[in-house]
Amino acid sequence: MPAMTTQRVALYWTPDPSDPLTQAGNAWLGRDAELATEVPQPPIAGLPELTAAPWLYGFHATLRPPMRLSTGWEEFIHAAQAVAASVAPFDLPSLEVAITDGFLALREAARSTLLQGLADSCVRGTDRHRLRPDAAELARRRAAGLSPRQDEMLLRWGYPYVLREWRFHMTLSRRLTDAERVRLLPAAEAHFAAALAVRRRVTDIAVFTQLAGQAFRIAKRIGLQENA
Repeated sequence: MPAMTTQRVALYWTPDPSDPLTQAGNAWLGRDAELATEVPQPPIAGLPELTAAPWLYGFHATLRPPMRLSTGWEEFIHAAQAVAASVAPFDLPSLEVAITDGFLALREAARSTLLQGLADSCVRGTDRHRLRPDAAELARRRAAGLSPRQDEMLLRWGYPYVLREWRFHMTLSRRLTDAERVRLLPAAEAHFAAALAVRRRVTDIAVFTQLAGQAFRIAKRIGLQENA
């Protein structure tokens, strides 16, 4: 796949296609990012509009935030493979449905240093392939209101919520009103209950790509190294 300035790439964690969590997440958002197909959503009032933003990105947890490439596709993939080769598979901590910064999301029931280490490695290990943000992108990020440390992360790594500011989450909605939270939280808890009861391992990282005007999709999965 050639590098294009209109293309963004990201490293995400997303469960295996056969995992019931993938099936539940795809159904909730209404799209399968692996097959690039739409999926029927549960009959919850307003769900298509509430999930329109995360629909674009697919069901995932961010490790290396989306970026434009300054180098070739193959160079980026080699860097991602080097990151994966340095990390052994590990158990994913239990997840729970929660409201995070006003958004509905799946998050860790307890912080995992292994997940944090994987995300940090994905950011550091691929950063030299990142095209630096222009003034317009910096202004757009800062408009959200960043702390001094987040602004430092933005300038150094191109995104404010990495390394010490990173938190594992799998976004399930846009920002919700209080009334929407009261209605949607129990619906999501019921929808994901069976899938979240299953224990799972982190065995790979997924390369997601986006061409201009299109949704992100999975281009490649890269396995973690058993003997790392």
